[in-house]
Amino acid sequence: MPENALFDIMHHMKSGPENNVDSYIASAPEEARAALRELRALIRQAVPGATERTDYFQMPGYSYGQHQYYDGMFVWFSFKKPFVRLHVLPSVIEKHGKELVGYRLTKSIISFKIGERVPRLLVKKMAKESRDAMKALGEAAKK
Repeated sequence: MPENALFDIMHHMKSGPENNVDSYIASAPEEARAALRELRALIRQAVPGATERTDYFQMPGYSYGQHQYYDGMFVWFSFKKPFVRLHVLPSVIEKHGKELVGYRLTKSIISFKIGERVPRLLVKKMAKESRDAMKALGEAAKK
């Protein structure tokens, strides 16, 4: 067997998605860690059974492997001073526009200023809705 072939086989073998969420949180500035841990806990409560991983965009994210759309990824969280951020599918942000007034928004990111209260119920609702939107996109792609 050529040396390159063995490398290719070993390179493509995966034991599962990479999960370095603890390291990601530990590497954030001290003032952001509690808020990042809170986002993590809220997402896990909202979507139990989702796979926690860091291999897709190199930030903490969650997926369901049975869905092929976006590799099953539907929600992420991150830090960018002076914010912690929740990343969801754009349709979720559009749906909650009125509830998100006052937050810094992009097409798919809601930014929460560090030191201010994170809207717990809204985060959980958006995580679930992003999961549902990802599933719907996956179903539509199969047709």
